[in-house]
Amino acid sequence: MQNQVQTIESYDVIVIGAGHAGCEAGLATARLRLRTLLFTMSVDNIAFMPCNPHIGGSSKGHLVREIDALGGEMAKVIDKTFLQSRMLNKSKGPAVHSLRAQADKLAYSKEMERRLQAQEGLHIRQSEVAEILTDDSDEKRVVGVRTTTGACYDTKVVILCSGTYLKPRCLTGEAITYTGPNGLQGALSLSDALTALGVKLRRFKTGTPARMDGSSLDYSKMQVQPGDETVIPFSFETDPASVQKEQVPCYLTYTNEETHAIIRANIDRSPIYAGIIEGIGPRYCPSIEDKVMKFPDKERHQVFIEPEGLYTNEMYVDGMSSSMPEDVQVAMYRTVPGLEHCRIVKNAYAIEYDCLSPGQLKPTLELKAVKGLFCAGQFNGSSGYEEAAAQGLFAGINAAMQIFGKEPLTIDRSEGYIGVLIDDLVTKENLEPYRMMTSRAEYRLLLRQDNADLRLREKGYKAGLISEEQYARLCRKREQITQETERLKSLTVGASGKTGDILRGLGSQPLKTGMTLAELLARPELTYELLAPLDPERKELPADVIEQVEINLRYEGYIARQERQVAHFQKMEHKKIPADIDYDAVKSLRIEARQKLKAFLPESIGQASRLAGVTPADVNVLIVYLESRR
Repeated sequence: MQNQVQTIESYDVIVIGAGHAGCEAGLATARLRLRTLLFTMSVDNIAFMPCNPHIGGSSKGHLVREIDALGGEMAKVIDKTFLQSRMLNKSKGPAVHSLRAQADKLAYSKEMERRLQAQEGLHIRQSEVAEILTDDSDEKRVVGVRTTTGACYDTKVVILCSGTYLKPRCLTGEAITYTGPNGLQGALSLSDALTALGVKLRRFKTGTPARMDGSSLDYSKMQVQPGDETVIPFSFETDPASVQKEQVPCYLTYTNEETHAIIRANIDRSPIYAGIIEGIGPRYCPSIEDKVMKFPDKERHQVFIEPEGLYTNEMYVDGMSSSMPEDVQVAMYRTVPGLEHCRIVKNAYAIEYDCLSPGQLKPTLELKAVKGLFCAGQFNGSSGYEEAAAQGLFAGINAAMQIFGKEPLTIDRSEGYIGVLIDDLVTKENLEPYRMMTSRAEYRLLLRQDNADLRLREKGYKAGLISEEQYARLCRKREQITQETERLKSLTVGASGKTGDILRGLGSQPLKTGMTLAELLARPELTYELLAPLDPERKELPADVIEQVEINLRYEGYIARQERQVAHFQKMEHKKIPADIDYDAVKSLRIEARQKLKAFLPESIGQASRLAGVTPADVNVLIVYLESRR
């Protein structure tokens, strides 16, 4: 029921939370010319990084590139504020190459705040939202929000990006504080209001390591981790020359048996093992006490010492998140080489918070139970800045499409890591905070970070976030890739003595018969650049075009095989399930499958096949039933 307090203002869109999800959502709707209000608990902590001070990493770099391809902001901001940049997995194939940049936390936050404030149609309000208001209809349509001060704001849609701020509590040993991350104020009222709307919540947990006074560390006992000599930007819009700068080093050290002995001796004081923590933590980013107890055979664990910014002395101890008591933290950290005399600036802690139970989201990230209420970020059960930003952008676009009465944005598992992320959050019963990994993507050779613009920029253009100029550049790039690929396939070099001499000089076997330049590029020791002496008439092309030509030709057979797999996958995705289907009427469906189908209400056979508890036999039964209905 809508509160009777007089409405202060009306907006098209209200975004709750100004973390990485909220920033992308608010920018997207405002850029689509919708009057947008962005609520935050603290204007001074917009796009805050309460945990790891970096953007990207394995598979997460793919997400950042895809956000950029669709018209989001994260890539541009990190390009402007990074301290160090590295391309991970360079010794492996291009499918798993991932950019990772160490961020200046304060600079990143302030740069994003500046861009939000400069965006026409986007207004920022520091206040706590206590209630989401709905009308009296059966479908519970969003009509506004009410703050803790009683102020009401009308709106057509709400995008909830609450992060870890719903009923949070931070734990350091026996000490518990009821605050959000880094001591910030938590949102204490909204959880109950959501429950009253029929939204089911659960408790998750995450953690963060201590921050050290950098002047108290001995870096001579650690291994220096430098950035790449040539920096590759995240954004397709960033001039590569603008990111070539002096970088700040990170450092690598290790725990040891003394560290582990201290942890084992005090494990009963850990809130995790004492049963104080209710929430489930991330399996792929465990605390140091979890690592020690669950992997007793490991003699040491990696610890990366990373700078938090140019204007702070704080160093982040990556790999040693913990909720141990303060005295245990001091003792265990000081056993690590280089940290013997460390001074802790901020204690490590675990944080518990409310988030969404699985099975309640539509593929657009709108809640099934409340019309016009979209959700993004850690509230949906994910972890990580990049996952949050991707969801925020996706939810923002789809909220706008709903207002405009247009078809929603869809990205399936064969089109992007964002598609994998959204599908996993919608169809899977994630029992822990969800983290994106390359292994989750079935078609990762097609979903490389280098071709994110070719895969998704057209979708961003159709949504209205990519300009005509940007789209024209994309079309030109595609044309150049196609033309050069065809030219190399048609250009044959003979097995002459000169050709043999050139190939021998490049460490490659001479030809016995003629071969096209495209076929020569399949040889791992040869590159497009090295073949220049055999191709004197080639035109000068941009580096990103050459990269695509080289990858496409080198992996042509593998790419073709994955494209065939995608064609089969898309047949399943195109088999739609009617919204009015009665699963109880589908004979031969197992009870477990029927229960899962009724709970998640998949929109396609493909989605149904990915539900836990639904077997291939159940899928076949469902297909036969739908064919008989047709």
